[in-house]
Amino acid sequence: MENLKILHPPPNDLLPLPISTSFPVSTFFTARSRKFPLSVGFVTEALSSPCSSKLLPGTRTVRERRGLLFRARSTSASSPPFTEELVVEKLKDNPVSGDSIRYKFLTFYASRGHKVLPSASLVPDDPTVLLTIAGMLQFKPIFLGKVPREVPCATTAQRCIRTNDVENVGRTTRHQTFFEMLGNFSFGDYFKKEAIKWAWELSTIEFGLQADRLWISVYKDDDEAFAIWSDEVGVPFNRIKKLGEEDNFWTSGVTGPCGPCSEIYYDFHPERGYEDADLGDDTRFIEFYNLVFMQYNKKDDGSLEPLKQKNIDTGLGLERLARILQKVPNNYETDLIYPIIEKASELANVSYAVADDQTKTNLKIIGDHMRAIVYLISDGVVPSNIGRGYVVRRLIRRVVRTGRLLGIKGDGLGNLEGAFLPAIAEKVVELSTHIDSDVKSRAPQIFEELKREELRFVQTLERGEKLLEEKLAEALSGAEKTGTVPCLSGEDVFLLYDTYGYPVEITKEVAEERGVIIDLNGFDIEMEKQRRQSQAAHNTVKLAMGNGANIAENVTNTEFIGYDSLYAKAIVESLVVNGDPAVMASEGSDVEVLLNKTPFYAESGGQIGDHGFLYIAEGENQPKAVVEVIDVQKSLGNIFIHKGTIREGFLEVGKEVEAAVDVKLRHRAKVHHTATHLLQAALKKVIGPETSQAGSLVAFDRLRFDFNFHRPLLDSELVEIEKLINGWIGDATLLQTKVMPLVDAKKAGAIAMFGEKYGEEVRVVEVPGVSMELCGGTHVINTSEIRGFRIISEQGIASGIRRIEAVAGEAFIEYVTARDSYIKQLCSTLKVKPEEVTTRVENLLEELREAKNENSALRAKAAVYKASVVASKALLVGNSKQFRVLVECLDDVDPDSLKNAAEYLIETLPDPAAVILGSCPGENKVSLVAAFTPGIVDQGIQAGKFIGQIAKLCGGGGGGRPNFAQAGGKKPENLEDALEKARSELVAILSEKGN
Repeated sequence: MENLKILHPPPNDLLPLPISTSFPVSTFFTARSRKFPLSVGFVTEALSSPCSSKLLPGTRTVRERRGLLFRARSTSASSPPFTEELVVEKLKDNPVSGDSIRYKFLTFYASRGHKVLPSASLVPDDPTVLLTIAGMLQFKPIFLGKVPREVPCATTAQRCIRTNDVENVGRTTRHQTFFEMLGNFSFGDYFKKEAIKWAWELSTIEFGLQADRLWISVYKDDDEAFAIWSDEVGVPFNRIKKLGEEDNFWTSGVTGPCGPCSEIYYDFHPERGYEDADLGDDTRFIEFYNLVFMQYNKKDDGSLEPLKQKNIDTGLGLERLARILQKVPNNYETDLIYPIIEKASELANVSYAVADDQTKTNLKIIGDHMRAIVYLISDGVVPSNIGRGYVVRRLIRRVVRTGRLLGIKGDGLGNLEGAFLPAIAEKVVELSTHIDSDVKSRAPQIFEELKREELRFVQTLERGEKLLEEKLAEALSGAEKTGTVPCLSGEDVFLLYDTYGYPVEITKEVAEERGVIIDLNGFDIEMEKQRRQSQAAHNTVKLAMGNGANIAENVTNTEFIGYDSLYAKAIVESLVVNGDPAVMASEGSDVEVLLNKTPFYAESGGQIGDHGFLYIAEGENQPKAVVEVIDVQKSLGNIFIHKGTIREGFLEVGKEVEAAVDVKLRHRAKVHHTATHLLQAALKKVIGPETSQAGSLVAFDRLRFDFNFHRPLLDSELVEIEKLINGWIGDATLLQTKVMPLVDAKKAGAIAMFGEKYGEEVRVVEVPGVSMELCGGTHVINTSEIRGFRIISEQGIASGIRRIEAVAGEAFIEYVTARDSYIKQLCSTLKVKPEEVTTRVENLLEELREAKNENSALRAKAAVYKASVVASKALLVGNSKQFRVLVECLDDVDPDSLKNAAEYLIETLPDPAAVILGSCPGENKVSLVAAFTPGIVDQGIQAGKFIGQIAKLCGGGGGGRPNFAQAGGKKPENLEDALEKARSELVAILSEKGN
């Protein structure tokens, strides 16, 4: 039996259908043999009845059931009968499920010769866009004529992300951040007539939409499309709308391929009639299918010329069609999203069906965002503060904040220290089978990433809560003094939002509970300031220093010969001294030298620039000159700037110099650069192929490698990485360096640095069997030149970004030698053998801990003794003298001992009693403790709030429980006054209570 061509996993809702005979096939449905196990998935071709009644050449009818006819094409002229049982799975009776819609769409176009291709990643190859925003993105190079087509036409179900309208999610019926775009594409094969007729057939026959509910839009000048819709398809004139360029004309840019569009709209309220119907009315219409006819090339002057190869690009919104077919009021209540909403409702202990509008909006936000988050993380996007990472972090934080608004605490299941995002993500993963089958295999990493990010953000939110409490107290206090309405300033609301991620809605809700209004206008002003600053920062790019641009007019690109030689004779083309051009520079001057060619490597790709010297030999009319080069940079294209100092003689433009690279330093850089490639290969083997480079430094004394990963590496993993690298070094493998087209390099599996721009021709550095990367840096000839590799440190530098620093080659020898020297000194000091150092140090640390504990115990006893002495100083206040108030300073008692003293007093003094103790444990340090018995707390006085206000007088703050709290400050000179204020306020409050 010949192989089946498997392209896409089938829907889950297929039923087994036994077939008694079989033959070699290339079909679109799932097939597997008992004897020959096959990958389960969609295959390339199918015929769907009643769309076609003709058998393709070499086809046989397999089985007709429930109106769906599958035909399998033989891959050989003669087809022997099957001896094995073939199982064909087909759709259940639910033809309107999201999975069924996707399946039907792909099947429909596969039966018309389209190649079914998988969805591209949400992280596109296209550097002009951050995320995959449309189904046509993976075909953009074909449409733009940059690469030849591989198939004449294709069909896909593409995962997409758009966040430009994120504020509208949940508030409208159709806005989403994550959605699936079903598309059919023609690359010079069929054009307008076929695209229109198939779109109509798919909509009305396959999906059964009522023809009289479908409206059409066309470009105002596209008479051809209008005629096809009206004359050949039969859509009445009054349901075809001509729209302008803004709505119905697609362009790829200022110039390039473009063309008119035609869209199909569904009418939810045909009873409103035809007169004055507006297709932009979301309450009545929804556009679900868009057809783009790429038929023109837009020239520089704005004129249009016909394209030689006319293309078709279409997009059908899966969630939108599901809404129509499932007869639900919005996209969120389809079976593609609603199960996620139900899970969120369960955790929030609310019912979506009876919830108010705001609660429903919040649940929709969670349902939508969680799909985007899960698929982004699955495609390798790690939460961070830049680029794609910021998109996923922003969405995660919106979900966490929204969950808190809904009242979800902890994991929503009783664990207040837990996270609820993983529980909802489980539902997203469960629904992912036919969207992206890889999501389930990556689920553990997704859940872990979500848990970590949520808990980290919750900590930030909690800090915001404390700050909000302080700001509300200040607003109430200020309003009480001035007799005004308490108001939280816009600056404070913005601080909570911007720095602590505290949502404005929660700030407003909490403030209103306390009787405080918030200045939303002021908040909007602060937001606008930030936007302007952000735009200014993004729009300001420093392109040149000094008069560099003027120099560039007379200087050609530098010829780099440093791969093959570390020495060259070159001509000085330009000189720069103190940022300005010069003709000559003398001894002691710091200069920038531009040569016509150079062996010096200029800093790029993480590798620092070479060091070395420029020489002019002493001659008859030429004194000797020496320039020490300490850095080389690229600027203004491919011009190498040699930075250094003239150590002897003088340098002139037009003179010939001998350029010599420091051989030893270059070798150190080569060793570290190749070791960096080995490190990346080892990381992918040990922690997973999904990890990728996020930055690097290749220096003479060390290497630094930044990579995407969500946790610290284990000691065992670091050991394994070192072992792998040192093993590859010991293998003494010859490196291979080739220059080839970028396309060929990628096909060969070469790793490209994310964000790096490459030309059509690239340099590929390969350690055979280990690593292959696009790299312009310098490398060793044989891995044995590296000699040895050792990791110095591994640490986190940002959320989801780890950094490894390591040494190799000569730096490795120096590192090991230095460590050996330290161990010898330590052994001599401790008078032990090297293998006994650890035990001896542990013993010393234990002795030190015991001594500290004894010291702490003695200090605590001393503090308790001092407390017992001052206990008799407690004041009796209240009408019947029932309240005891003790406020004292215990000199230099440390915070822990002060706490012990307060606990002793509160246990010793009869209830009700209030104790405030203060001390100055060190320079510029104040420690405060408040301890109240239940009788005091019952009077409405809380220790945390009370001591926090007192601590402010000492330049500090603090808080705690109603019965016990600690605080600190940095103004010891104010302690006496602060304690006096505490005493007077307690006496005043309790005297009033006593009356």
